Amino acid sequence: MNAAKRREIFRRFKELNPTPRTELEYGSPFELLIAVVLSAQATDVGVNKATRLLFPVANTPAALLALGEEGLSEYIKTIGLYRTKAKNVIAACRLLLEKHGGEVPQTREELEARPGVGRKTANVVLNTAFGHPTMAVDTHIFRVANRTRLAPGKDVREVEDKLMKVIPAEYLVDAHHWLILHGRYICKARRPECERCPIVDLCEYPAKTV
Repeated sequence: MNAAKRREIFRRFKELNPTPRTELEYGSPFELLIAVVLSAQATDVGVNKATRLLFPVANTPAALLALGEEGLSEYIKTIGLYRTKAKNVIAACRLLLEKHGGEVPQTREELEARPGVGRKTANVVLNTAFGHPTMAVDTHIFRVANRTRLAPGKDVREVEDKLMKVIPAEYLVDAHHWLILHGRYICKARRPECERCPIVDLCEYPAKTV
């Protein structure tokens, strides 16, 4: 795909949705961090249902630490892998209090040092909470990048690196959200809804449904 097509894709995304937002509900960088950790192999809808009950009770590292693994598990047991996630969240809260005064760090290295926080989670927090131009490649973005030929790659890191290189700088902060939403609601896994796709004429997918 050439640079002119890529620029036009993101121009259209911006025109249709000038201020894209994550669908995870949060009120602080810490709440976002916890929500993203909980969202691994789970839906945003499912995570939001749990955090709507959890965050009014405990939405700081100290308050979550006071709940403990068992107490936290009661709030998140509807989410997949909840026991492992509870263990990681409690350990992360302890480290945030011990090393960062309870504040969420703003560097990838410090974020990834927290239990349960991988590269993708760190990218989401850096981008969504702090406005850094990062690209968290999930299954939706991986599919869209490969299917459209926007930035094809054999694994998520290759796709991430390509997207960071080819997306025009003025669109980079919001690109993560636009691509996720496009993959979630239009460029779906089983059958892309090409008939209502705003970039169908730019997409290079050979098996378009229109």
